[in-house]
Amino acid sequence: MRGNVLLLQGPMGPFFRRLAQDLERQKLRVHKVNFNGGDDFFYRRHGTIHFVYDLQQWPGFLEQLLIELAIDYIYLFGDCRTYHAVARDIAKRLGVQVFVFEEGYLRPDHITLEEEGVNGYSRLPQDPVDYPAVSQPLSNTPIPVGHSFSWMAIYAQLYYLASRLSGRYPDYVHHRPLSIFSEGSNWIFSLAAKSWFNLTERAMGLKLKNALADRYFLVPLQVHCDMQIRCHSPYKNVEQFIVQLVNSFAAHAPAGDYLVFKHHPLDRGYRNYTNLIHRRSVSTGIVDRVIYVHDLPLPALLMHARGTVVINSTAALSSIHHGTPVKVLGKAVYDLQGLTSQQPLARFWNHPEPPDRNLYLRFRAYLVAHNQINGNFYKRLPKVDNTLGVIWPERKADDMLVQHAIPSARLSHS
Repeated sequence: MRGNVLLLQGPMGPFFRRLAQDLERQKLRVHKVNFNGGDDFFYRRHGTIHFVYDLQQWPGFLEQLLIELAIDYIYLFGDCRTYHAVARDIAKRLGVQVFVFEEGYLRPDHITLEEEGVNGYSRLPQDPVDYPAVSQPLSNTPIPVGHSFSWMAIYAQLYYLASRLSGRYPDYVHHRPLSIFSEGSNWIFSLAAKSWFNLTERAMGLKLKNALADRYFLVPLQVHCDMQIRCHSPYKNVEQFIVQLVNSFAAHAPAGDYLVFKHHPLDRGYRNYTNLIHRRSVSTGIVDRVIYVHDLPLPALLMHARGTVVINSTAALSSIHHGTPVKVLGKAVYDLQGLTSQQPLARFWNHPEPPDRNLYLRFRAYLVAHNQINGNFYKRLPKVDNTLGVIWPERKADDMLVQHAIPSARLSHS
C-alpha cells in the first residue's frame, strides 16, 4: 500500500502523532501542517510543515503543497474550521480525498471518521430505505471509554500554553480564544461548578423523574462555539435558539407541560444562560414552566422526557435510542423521516412522534459499519493493542484504514 498523506489540525493531544505512526506502518508517506505552537507541542516529527503566514495566503500555500508533495489523502479534525473549509474545497478541485475526524455520532464510546465531511457535510444516505435491514444484532459491544474530561483538560491547557508562548505563528487565527489564563480559569471553574451542581440539582432530578415525568420537553444545549451551529443551522448562536424555543413553547405547548434546558457539560466555564432564560420566560408568561439544569445525567432526562428538541446535537441519537421523540432545527445526519419529527415545531409540542425503533437499529448498524470507531481522542481504552489508542473491533490495527475508515480500500495503489 502506497500513497502520500497530509495531516492538518487534529484534536488537542497526541492523537494525530499516533495516527501518523499507524499510517506509516501501512507504507504511507505522512506529512503534516502545523498552524500554531500547540500543534508543534504535540506533533514534532519528520515531514512537518509550518504555516507561518496569514490566512489569506493559506489557499495558495496549500494548493502548491498538495501538488509538490503529490498528496493523495488529507486527514483533519473538524471540517468547519476556517483552514479546513478551505482545504476541503481545494482538495475537491484537485481530486484529493479528504477524511474527517469528529467526536462520535454514537457517544461516548465512539469517534467519527468519514470521507469528505461529517454532520452537515456527510454523505450518509438521506432516504431511510437506503439503510439495509439488520440480519443479526451487532456483534461488537463497544468497550466503555469512561470519563475523559481530565485528559481533555490537561491537553487543552498544554495546547493553549504552547500556543501563547510560541512566537512562530503571529498571524494564526483560531476558532476560539487561545488565552491560557482565561482557558485555565474556565476549566477550573468548570470542575468546581460540576461539584456544586451535583449537590444543588438532586432535588430537581427527582422531580423530573417522578412528578414531571412525561410532562417536559428536553433541550440539550450545544457549546457556544460549536461550528455545527454556525455552519449547519439557521442560528448565529445558542442565544438565538433559546429565545426561539421559549417563544414557541409559550405560544403553542400544552399548558401542563414544561421546558427543560440542559447546559452542555463542556460549556460550564464559558457560558451561563440563567439570566437569558429567566428574562425570556418571564416576558412570555411561562416562568413557572421553564427549568434550566446543568449536570443532571442526560440518559435519565431522556428516559422521562416527552420529547427532545435540538439544533443538531448528537444528543438526539441518545434520545432516539431511548425512544424519545426528537425535533431537529438545524441540519443533522440523523434527521430522517421515521427517526425524527418532520412536522413544524408548533405541532411537535402537541403531537411528538416516537422514532421507529427498527429504523434506528438499521441506522446505528450502518454508522458502526461505516464511520464509527470504538475509542476516544483523549485517553486510551483498557487492553489497547495498538499505538493509536483505539480498539478496532475484530480488526488488527494495521487494517483499520482499509477495513473501517475507507471501506472501498481505495488507499491501495499496489
